[in-house]
Amino acid sequence: MTTPESQSARSVSSDVTVGVDPDTAFAVFTDEIDLWWVRGPINFYDAARAIGMRCEPGVGGRLLELYSEDDGDALELGRITIWRPGVLLAWESSVDDVQTQVRFEQTASGTKVTVTATIPAGGLDKGGTSWVRVHGRGWFRTWCARRDTALRVPVETGRLGVAVYYPRPVTAARWLAEAFGLGSPDDFTGDDDKQQWIEFKVGNCSVMLFRREADSELEAAITHVPWVYVDDLDAHVDHARRHGATIVSEIHQYGYRSYEAADPAGYRWTFVQARPGM
Repeated sequence: MTTPESQSARSVSSDVTVGVDPDTAFAVFTDEIDLWWVRGPINFYDAARAIGMRCEPGVGGRLLELYSEDDGDALELGRITIWRPGVLLAWESSVDDVQTQVRFEQTASGTKVTVTATIPAGGLDKGGTSWVRVHGRGWFRTWCARRDTALRVPVETGRLGVAVYYPRPVTAARWLAEAFGLGSPDDFTGDDDKQQWIEFKVGNCSVMLFRREADSELEAAITHVPWVYVDDLDAHVDHARRHGATIVSEIHQYGYRSYEAADPAGYRWTFVQARPGM
């Protein structure tokens, strides 16, 4: 997402408190990024190809979205400008003009970790501020709480998910988190009237909440849409078309590649390009 240029600098931030000391929190944020980073469909710049994340240590180190096991095929997300273990981490984005700082402060119960992203005057945000939203969703906090007993392998997203459409998705997300235990209600803030991505993880599967647009009777009737990840999206859409599926939207890419189809009963399905290893 690209944010238009502004005449003045602006910043966004989020913070969480984790039950580990600052040195451990710093090491987890950097060394274990591929373990706490959630592999959802919009959490990479190219979700169809991404196989992981990496943070190279020290000033000049790179933040990488990996497309191969080595770093021979990768997208550089940023370059580290400050590396003070247990205290401060900072980088400059390589994809836009955003500058990010991560502060680690000792508290009575562990460490307060604050992520602040700044867009300089006249600068562009093409996703650099997403680190604040990622951090605010609780991914890092959740991993810190379970890392002592969890397997040290990345959790890949399952091949089946579901999108649920609500008139007030943020309000619904808070209720689902509190009543059904799908997450923390404090992780969901924002405006019910604006379309945004809200995602729960149930095991390794996704439950995604979107705002229901009631501009037409058809759209108002859509409440649940299955998401299925396939190995070859182009071959899949051709096969579905030949067998009579109605293609509601052709293949498009917003980080992930997908298309939407309707079956003979009129039910909607979304098909998404699977990542290697899913």
